[in-house]
Amino acid sequence: MTRLCYITRNYRNLNGAGNKAKTDNEDTLQVIGAKNLGLKRTFYPNKVITFFLDLAGVIKYVFTVRRGDVVVLQYPVKKYFAFLCRIAHLKGAKTIALIHDLGSFRRKKLTIEKEINRLMHADYVIASNDTMKTWLKEHGYRHPLGALQLFDYRSTSQSRKQLPSEHLRLVYAGALAMRKNSFLLKLAEQELPFELHIYGNRNGLPDMNENPKILFHPFTPADTFIQKVEGDFGFVWDGDSLDSCTGNFGEYLRWNSPHKVSFYLRAGLPIIIWKEAAVAPIVEKEGIGITIENIQELGSTLSRITPEQLAEMRKNVLRISERLREGEYLQDAIRQALQQIG
Repeated sequence: MTRLCYITRNYRNLNGAGNKAKTDNEDTLQVIGAKNLGLKRTFYPNKVITFFLDLAGVIKYVFTVRRGDVVVLQYPVKKYFAFLCRIAHLKGAKTIALIHDLGSFRRKKLTIEKEINRLMHADYVIASNDTMKTWLKEHGYRHPLGALQLFDYRSTSQSRKQLPSEHLRLVYAGALAMRKNSFLLKLAEQELPFELHIYGNRNGLPDMNENPKILFHPFTPADTFIQKVEGDFGFVWDGDSLDSCTGNFGEYLRWNSPHKVSFYLRAGLPIIIWKEAAVAPIVEKEGIGITIENIQELGSTLSRITPEQLAEMRKNVLRISERLREGEYLQDAIRQALQQIG
């Protein structure tokens, strides 16, 4: 009988979107009956403790993985990915790599060739979305491929019903830094036909001008944000330009499924995103927001949205939000993977 398995580790914190996504996926795997082959999940901030706990989990895995297992590995796995795949194959098990991040993209830590060769150790890869799936195939990945589409976002919090306001309200949440969000400085110089509510530390953009339509809010815990945020759209944009998403972070939107999209949807907010982003086709297909070529067209695009259209978007968002809350995107992707390699 096939066992679905995974291996957890020590997470130094849950402040980053990556760790939240990984622990959510582990929770979903547990719900569908997967077995953890490593140590119990822990949360120690110390780097040395993290190293030894993760190593101990890998050692335990060597003795617990067995013939017929299918092991889900959340990629990248620091240091141990190829080793975990080799051990699985020696024991007669198979591996599924669920991609969160590609080192050859944003961080440029690997060449594309090295990354593909590393991923080839897995029997099956779940790409973040269809665009990344196509990219992997075109660059030489030869084993079966699937696509997650959106990262699930598990939370018991329920979003509030949004009430009409005088101006449409865009919400932008996240860590602010010049290398990632400097387009906001240029936006602050514009006369805006909407309100922009920013949830983040303004100190990350020290040269940003005052603008009566741009309002800053202090850091808000994720579950509180989901319950209490007031707005009409969640805004996804990165880089230093109003014309397109630029830089390493902006270009990465072409390939990745940002966790922020799922976060906004869980908060009941339709999405505004760059038309060339990898998840733009999902936003359009599901009717959960709008896609734009550039920020300059945003005012005219918003002015054409009727109350009925906005209400329909919100209805669709609630439908997708429920799927994210229950981990259904991962469940579907795992089901497809097992059908192909099981």
